[in-house]
Amino acid sequence: MKFLSTFVAFENLHEVRRLCHWGPIIALSVIAICSTMAMLDSIIWYWPLDTTGGSINFIMLINWTVLILYNYFNAMFVGPGYIPLGWKPENQHDAQYLQYCRVCQGYKAPRSHHCRKCNRCVMKMDHHCPWINNCCGHLNHAYFTSFLLLAPLGCSHAAIIFIMTMYTQLYERISFGWSTVKIDMSAVRQFQPLMPFSVPAFAATLFALGLALGTTIAVGMLFFIQMKVILRNKTSIESWIEEKAKDRIQHYQTGEEFIFPYDLGGRWLNFKQVFTWSGTPKGDGIVWPIHPKCHQHTLTIEQLKQKADKRVRSQVQYQVVEDYNGACCPLSKGLQTFFRTPCTEEPRISLSKGDIILATRGTKWWMYGDKVLNEEETKGKLFKSL
Repeated sequence: MKFLSTFVAFENLHEVRRLCHWGPIIALSVIAICSTMAMLDSIIWYWPLDTTGGSINFIMLINWTVLILYNYFNAMFVGPGYIPLGWKPENQHDAQYLQYCRVCQGYKAPRSHHCRKCNRCVMKMDHHCPWINNCCGHLNHAYFTSFLLLAPLGCSHAAIIFIMTMYTQLYERISFGWSTVKIDMSAVRQFQPLMPFSVPAFAATLFALGLALGTTIAVGMLFFIQMKVILRNKTSIESWIEEKAKDRIQHYQTGEEFIFPYDLGGRWLNFKQVFTWSGTPKGDGIVWPIHPKCHQHTLTIEQLKQKADKRVRSQVQYQVVEDYNGACCPLSKGLQTFFRTPCTEEPRISLSKGDIILATRGTKWWMYGDKVLNEEETKGKLFKSL
């Protein structure tokens, strides 16, 4: 990657407002706490000017912080890439294979999806990530995945420093007996470190250790999930579409053979579609290299079939028997409903007793679908759109 290139690419200055969200605030706070405490503890445990090892350790810490922030801010501000408003395929005949987006007033290109949070059709959309307050898609997929790799590595290094600092500073202050453990925090070491390791410093180090270990586990799992789909040249949404395609074929016994069109047949080939030396992924976000047995609209045709199937299955109407205020985790509906709330940012629909809904799928506790609007609600919705 060209590290001397633009550190952050702003399409518009208002992109800075992405930082004013709980996701980036928490993420940057964790990075700041772990990095700052790791550097301070390195001064206490392994003074960088005394030995070569100490210098390498300190330089590595700075290196992790710079790389993590570089990929994080690029994932946030470079963005996923958006389909132009009002986009139409060059060949008008291809429009029959594409979905139309009423919000963007144009067709959805292959692999693109409309994001309700960004209010745009996103190129090769994987998901909307609250931690970067942006979508993960075509242009920033490599930056986002690199961040998911570097964050656990940096936090693992920081965790080792935290553990070694506490061990070396408390070793001479802890006396072990067969039945008791006595900790004397007021004991004075023979050689005082450059910075005192007081009780507040111990508490701060312990807190930073918890953050570092939690980040390593949580973000590390996300990295493996992302790599799993990248090595198959898929996105999280496309994995779900492929799963539904197999269910549709099995349900209707159509005898079709669904081949995912963007899997090029080799993990290395798929990997190179996302990660390049220049940092810019291959392709223009509209036309993609495909499997020999497929064509550019194989997946979009399958999506249209699933849309039609969804309409058929949603013909069954359900009547609401209890009021629901649209809360994400409604505790009043029982613990099972509370703890089994879907992990999705799809909006919850507030309902009143007697409302009619069309459900496309569901679980024992939650249903997915749309509310059937009455005449007054329909007029109100049309008035707002005008």
